[in-house]
Amino acid sequence: MTDLSILDLVRVTQETDARGALDNARDLAAHAEGWGYRRFWVAEHHNMAGIASAATSLVVSHIAAGTKTIRVGAGGIMLPNHAPIIIAEQFGTLARLYPGRIDLGLGRAPGTDQITVRALRRTLQSSDNFPQDVMELQAFFAPAGPNQKIQAVPAAGTEVPLWILGSSTYGAQLAAALGLPYAFASHFAPEALLQALQIYRERFEASEQLARPHAMVGVNIIAADTDKEARRLWTTQQMSFTNMARGTRGLSQPPIDDIETYWSPAEKMQAMRMLARAIVGSKETVRAGIAALVAETGADELMVVSDVYDHGARLHSYQLIAEANAEIAGATVSAVA
Repeated sequence: MTDLSILDLVRVTQETDARGALDNARDLAAHAEGWGYRRFWVAEHHNMAGIASAATSLVVSHIAAGTKTIRVGAGGIMLPNHAPIIIAEQFGTLARLYPGRIDLGLGRAPGTDQITVRALRRTLQSSDNFPQDVMELQAFFAPAGPNQKIQAVPAAGTEVPLWILGSSTYGAQLAAALGLPYAFASHFAPEALLQALQIYRERFEASEQLARPHAMVGVNIIAADTDKEARRLWTTQQMSFTNMARGTRGLSQPPIDDIETYWSPAEKMQAMRMLARAIVGSKETVRAGIAALVAETGADELMVVSDVYDHGARLHSYQLIAEANAEIAGATVSAVA
């Protein structure tokens, strides 16, 4: 069975403030743990009123404290925004608090707009140092040497597993060269998915962390009791992508009956290009969609985004997704037997 994990956007909605969003994320993680999800990640986004995970390491700690076994981490930290030693200190502390449960996914984009980039005191050229920053961070997590003058306390020796995140072939090449697991963001940038996976697998070099390639595929999945209801729930995410194109990002909006009344033809084309690999429907529809995606990509793991407005409906969506994935595994076992 292909492992399922969750990327939660910690959405602030028109009915839920930031504290409510944080507590809903923690509640979802606790349920996901029982449903068999492997990881629960949150991502670094800045200056976005509708996403409450800007202080990513703090959100990871909040979620980890409310769970027992599920791996919790960042998907990801935008490393050029930070000195590697700071991230090592933060995630090394998390690894001491929650041993064996912390992941650290790393991206090279700013995760925000140009004005906020300046507020973060970084430049666009900071991303040029991304490979070196990754290796520096990796060294801080390794056991400290006898003559090492600078240590990221208490990170030394925690060996927090690193992931390279990407939405182009650049990340695939770097993950392969460093022998790290790779997560492709096809939940918003699906066009280079197959090419990136091919490059990653063909060029992969084994490392101390990873003996063979491990590819994670990000995918939007929204499940409900019927295809019709799932498509209605999906309008929340479709409106969010439309708002991004308009430059009017705000709070998450409740679903609407007819998305065609919300976007223009040009906006629809742009949003649906980004959402091209979304799987939306009943448990049966989702089961078929997951099976097809895994068959096409050979994904070792799926990172699921189920951007549903109502918390109860979001829980139900993730439960149905887990059940659909388990049914695929059952069918495979039966076929082999």
